Amino acid sequence: MLFRSLLNFSEVFAHGLGVGVLLVAVFVLDRSWRWPSAIRFLAATFAGGLIVDVIKAVVVRVRPRAADLANVASAADTFSLAALAGPAGSHADRMSFPSGHAAVAAGFAAALAWRYPRGGLFFMVVAAMAAAQRLVCSAHYPSDIACGAAVGLLGAAFFLGDARADSAMMDSPGGA
Repeated sequence: MLFRSLLNFSEVFAHGLGVGVLLVAVFVLDRSWRWPSAIRFLAATFAGGLIVDVIKAVVVRVRPRAADLANVASAADTFSLAALAGPAGSHADRMSFPSGHAAVAAGFAAALAWRYPRGGLFFMVVAAMAAAQRLVCSAHYPSDIACGAAVGLLGAAFFLGDARADSAMMDSPGGA
């Protein structure tokens, strides 16, 4: 029960509105931001989610909760409207691949780890929990999660590159 509650809570780390609130907290609590780094941080956080939205507009995959898995012979069959359990299903039921939550969580975790390297492992664990929450609630297949996380990390890598964060802590002697 506690694990399920933690998984459900971790969705905040992957949902656009939750991440927006967390970003406000990051910017309010850390006053050492400079505009170029702040823009890079925001772009790294949301690039994967935007790319995933474009992919979802082109690729149809029925979500596990809406699929008639008894009549699906292989995973490839879930990329067809024929996999829908009901007669029509909602538009959201056709947008499983890739996971936008996993993309945003991975991008946000990468951006946070770039800015606050000491918390890198913690940020990645929370992102993994957010991705696991999408599996537990039958919103995605494991391949949706893996692809979404990969897209999120690629988006973050594009915007963060090899640049160092300009945190006052990192620039000071003895900083991380």
